[in-house]
Amino acid sequence: MRVLGLDTATSGCSAALWDDGAVTVRRREPMARGQAEALVPLAQAVMTEAGCAFDALDRIAVTVGPGAFTGLRIALAAARGFALAAGLPVVGITSFDAVVHGLPDAERDGRAVLVAVDSRRTEPFLQLFHPDLTPFGEPAMLEPAAVPGWLDGLLAGEAGAAPLLIAGDGAAALRPLLEGRADTAFAAGPGTPDAAVVAALGARREVGLPAQPYYLRPPDVSLPRKTA
Repeated sequence: MRVLGLDTATSGCSAALWDDGAVTVRRREPMARGQAEALVPLAQAVMTEAGCAFDALDRIAVTVGPGAFTGLRIALAAARGFALAAGLPVVGITSFDAVVHGLPDAERDGRAVLVAVDSRRTEPFLQLFHPDLTPFGEPAMLEPAAVPGWLDGLLAGEAGAAPLLIAGDGAAALRPLLEGRADTAFAAGPGTPDAAVVAALGARREVGLPAQPYYLRPPDVSLPRKTA
């Protein structure tokens, strides 16, 4: 199984190749802007270093969001283009899944995980996961001040609730509100999705999300004004 993973959903740009059970080549750069110019050369460099042609791939895996409106569409457009040219399927992976599965085992061992993705607005995108990495409830987009109560509502009635790890590039907005909470820790690392994780998840999942943006709120689009 050979899978090319792509990500530009948040503040990074990355590409990676999964080949028969392991990531063999990966490139990752922090980048809030400029992914449109950087991603395709980055992906081509990964394939060249691996000595793998695009028509030798089995599928493309791509982060579908939530994330930055423009950013996530860049990787989606590239994935569709590569897939169309080589006749490949595309597997969509959420930003939440990419972040939570990218955490080191030792850091999240025995903990529930709250992934907070920066929305470029006041309210982060949120998804809570059980320690076994299955989602706990539905994703949400909340003002930071509302998050402690939202968490309490989700965890109410959970016998022996697990300690909590908070991860993602939106976690900084929650730190003043949750840092003093019992059994709560914040993950190290940048908290952005990594194409290496996206590729690995794409290889393991027979069915992913459609290759289209996954939004938790309508995109901010300004329509052009009519001229007289």
